[in-house]
Amino acid sequence: MEQLATGHSRQPVLRMEIKLTNPVADPDWDRLVASHPDATFFHSAAWAEVLLQTYSHEPLYLRCLQGDKLVALFPIMEVRSLLTGRRGVCLPFTDYCNPLLFDEEASTNTSEALFEVARDRKWKHLEVRGRTSFDIGTGPAEAFYGHTIDLRGTPSELLAQCKSSARRALRKANRSGLQVEVTGSPAAIKEYYRLHAQTRKRHGIPPQPLSFFQNIQEAVISRGLGFVVLARFGGQAVAGAVFFRFGNRALYKFAASDLKYQNLRPNNLVIWQGARYLVENGVEELDLGRTALNHHGLRQFKLSCGSKEKTIHYFKFETAVGHPVRGHEEPSAFQRAIFGRLPVALNCLAGSLIYPHLD
Repeated sequence: MEQLATGHSRQPVLRMEIKLTNPVADPDWDRLVASHPDATFFHSAAWAEVLLQTYSHEPLYLRCLQGDKLVALFPIMEVRSLLTGRRGVCLPFTDYCNPLLFDEEASTNTSEALFEVARDRKWKHLEVRGRTSFDIGTGPAEAFYGHTIDLRGTPSELLAQCKSSARRALRKANRSGLQVEVTGSPAAIKEYYRLHAQTRKRHGIPPQPLSFFQNIQEAVISRGLGFVVLARFGGQAVAGAVFFRFGNRALYKFAASDLKYQNLRPNNLVIWQGARYLVENGVEELDLGRTALNHHGLRQFKLSCGSKEKTIHYFKFETAVGHPVRGHEEPSAFQRAIFGRLPVALNCLAGSLIYPHLD
């Protein structure tokens, strides 16, 4: 596709070529992504493969070129559902995934090219998660907290960054008889999923299907782009987390625990061991993912780990008229009550039926 881009004067100023690509089949995608300083795991081909294999959402990743010059990379997937319609999302089930601009002056031209793709595909709406300097022409529809930990330094220096409450919890975890392991085995992801399903039930939300985590194992962990940390008590996994890595950045993506063992502080031990492992392997930054603005407990937990806080904005608009759209609605108390009472097996079944229609 070729797009005649225009500036604010609406006069033709350059010819921009837009190439739609599937990163899973594009051997050059990750190299291009890695050349941008803001690249994250979410921009990678491995994450696209997980979403494609689990939900069959079509990858329509954009390469924006001006002659031979790469102007921008824009990961986007088309989500199609008879129940929820057709839309473009950057990206589904993703905390954030801002467009990667290699030429800041091309922001307006790139957004115009994107809108044309959206209209051509007849999307109901388009959503961009985590905009930085990309000009999408509307205010945010939704906001979250984001937290990152600077891992440059020794484990002792990393521990010193933590608040005293986090250090006390870690000392308690170390004295409690918990054992912790960092692993990439398929068995570990299954153990984690058991905890994940329990935790989601406790929160009144269905878990994503087991196939989602099996695809994470195959596309991410088995290729050295992630790992699982499990804390055990008496040989049983009582807390766990899934970490991803791309370049010198890592992501604390999923975490779960058995509430009966919360007093042992296994979650503190899990995140500490994951961070320490990353430090020892040369990673410079750990992102703790998004946190809802009203989730005060989780926010305080992440801040206690010595993280820096930022705001993540989501932008969403109707394709046909360009009007802003409201963000995602939180599950109602009634919905949470229903899923909180269902047996774990039925909750898992509900998740496998519901999530293909969501993003």
